[in-house]
Amino acid sequence: MSAYPSTAYKVLTAAELAELEGGLFTGAPVDLADGFIHLSTAGQLTETVDRHFPGRADLWVVAVDLDVFADALRWEPSRGGQMFPHLFGPLPLDAVIAYSPLERGDGGIVKLPVAG
Repeated sequence: MSAYPSTAYKVLTAAELAELEGGLFTGAPVDLADGFIHLSTAGQLTETVDRHFPGRADLWVVAVDLDVFADALRWEPSRGGQMFPHLFGPLPLDAVIAYSPLERGDGGIVKLPVAG
């Protein structure tokens, strides 16, 4: 059993979500530049949004089932040594558990999408 969660989250713009809904998301500009798709755990998501998407209103949160990826997923240190999931390859729509517009709850915490 892994010490890491089996679900991670990707923040997408409306245009990026449309790409994903077409079946395969190949990455945002930062992902393409870095060579992997940046994902966040539930506990990292709000800080990710605050840091990398300030003032944006057209965002979506996508829940990704990490168990479908084998060698393409790596946990690597980033902000302050935190371990972040990085996907070295495209994100297929069939790995998505749920997605919803980005909304915030109590204390400004980003709400996680709920599968219906």
